[in-house]
Amino acid sequence: MQDTEDTTAAGGPAIVLVEPQLGENIGMVARAMANFGLTELRLVNPRDGWPSEKARAAASRADHVIDAVRVFDDLPSAIADLNFVFATTARQRDGFKEVRGPVEAGRALRARTASGERTGILFGRERFGLNNEEVGLADEIVTFPVDPTFASLNIAQAVLLMAYEWRKSGLANETETNFAGPDMAPATKQQLQGLFDHLEAALETRGYFRPAAKKPKMVENLRAVLTRAGFAEPELKVLRGVVASLDYFSPKEPRGAGYPERKAKADRAAHTAPADDDNDAGELPPAGGRGMDND
Repeated sequence: MQDTEDTTAAGGPAIVLVEPQLGENIGMVARAMANFGLTELRLVNPRDGWPSEKARAAASRADHVIDAVRVFDDLPSAIADLNFVFATTARQRDGFKEVRGPVEAGRALRARTASGERTGILFGRERFGLNNEEVGLADEIVTFPVDPTFASLNIAQAVLLMAYEWRKSGLANETETNFAGPDMAPATKQQLQGLFDHLEAALETRGYFRPAAKKPKMVENLRAVLTRAGFAEPELKVLRGVVASLDYFSPKEPRGAGYPERKAKADRAAHTAPADDDNDAGELPPAGGRGMDND
C-alpha cells in the first residue's frame, strides 16, 4: 500500500475504485475527478497493477491525481480512515441501507466534509460493479436515474456524475457559471424607434408594402416582432447596419430598376475574364455603402 498524506477532508470525497481492470479507465476517472476539483483516487487491487502508463496517458494531464494515487490490497483497508462512504450501484440490493440520488448524495457529502468528516464513494468493476459484501461496507447507496433497460455506466461516466454533483453542491447558486455573456445596456425606446423608422423607409423604397392598403397592418406586425426580443443597444446597431445595406438598392436604385450599375459591370467583367482569373467575378460593394457595424 502506498502511504501518502491524506487530503480527503480538504479536497472532497475520496474516489475508491474496486478492482479496476483497465489502465485507460483509471486515467479517464482521474480526468473526470480533476474536471470538478477532486484529487484523491484510491485503487483496490487493480488488475494490471500500478503504476500504469496507459492510465497516465488517458488522464489527459490530470497528473496531480495520478501521482497521488493510493493502492490497497482490499476494500476494508481502503476505507479504514473514512467516516462515511457511499456505494454506487445501478440495481436494487437487499438490506436496510438508505438509497439516495446523485443530487442529494452530493449535498450530503458536502455537508459531512464541511463538518470535518472524511468521506468516500465506492465504484465497482467494469464488468459487474460492486458485490453485496462490498456494498455492505458502505453507509448508504447512491444510484443514478438511468434507463432501467440500459443501466450500465462506464466507470468514468459514473465518477463524472458524482464529481459534478459534488462540485455543484458547493456553489452559492447551483445555476452559477464560470463565465457570462457580454454585459450590454438595453436599448432605449428612442433607439428602437430609430430602427423602426429606418427599416420602414428602406422597405417602402424597395416596394415591400404591397398592396398599399395593407401597409399599416404590415408595419404593426414588423414592430410586434422587433419589440418582442428586448434588444440591447449593440444588437440594434447590427440591425441598423443590415437595414443600411438595403441602400444598395435605394433610394437612387430602387427595387425593380435592375441591379446597380457597378454590379452589372462586375457581371460583364466576369464573363470576359480569363478562365483562371476569378478575382473580379464576385459581387462588388456599393459606392458609399455602409458596413453592418455602422449606424
